[in-house]
Amino acid sequence: MDVRLDPWSDSRFALLERINTPAMRRHVGGPETPEQLLHRHRRYLALPAQGGVMFAVLADGAPAGSIAYHRREWRGEEIWETGWNVLPEFQGRGLAVAAGRLMLAALREAVAADAAAPGTLHAFPAADNAASNALCARLGFTDAGPCEFEYPQRSGRFLHSHDWRLALRRNAGRPRRRISTGAAPQTC
Repeated sequence: MDVRLDPWSDSRFALLERINTPAMRRHVGGPETPEQLLHRHRRYLALPAQGGVMFAVLADGAPAGSIAYHRREWRGEEIWETGWNVLPEFQGRGLAVAAGRLMLAALREAVAADAAAPGTLHAFPAADNAASNALCARLGFTDAGPCEFEYPQRSGRFLHSHDWRLALRRNAGRPRRRISTGAAPQTC
């Protein structure tokens, strides 16, 4: 299977609608309303201006899911966050691993070009999402343990998740950029 990542575009709204099902969204609070989905689509389109990217995952040219990286604040420091979706008909075929490796290559390239970029990537799959937690392990992340993770960000809704971390630079001892938002830190 040929797996490719295609930066998000207006034409990908139909893919987002296919992801917005009870089965696909069971680990993140369920499907969103049409208004929430349109707002999410617009956020995805705006990610490149904020230093992130949402990708459509293509399997042999067919839209099969999504994967992203973007900056966010976590426990007082700036990090990269990632998340993904694979449509049911493409699950169990190695697509998520292939897409994850492609995304990591793109992110490592971006980090190498920007010395001020965060050096750590985090994923926060729900504790009961066995497939996503296994994917993190297969991609080389380290499980830092359970945490309560706010999703969507600034929603006031917390999910019981795992904090998976992956160093993006060989120089893991590099000081991390601290940011101050004045908001209460997330718990872990």
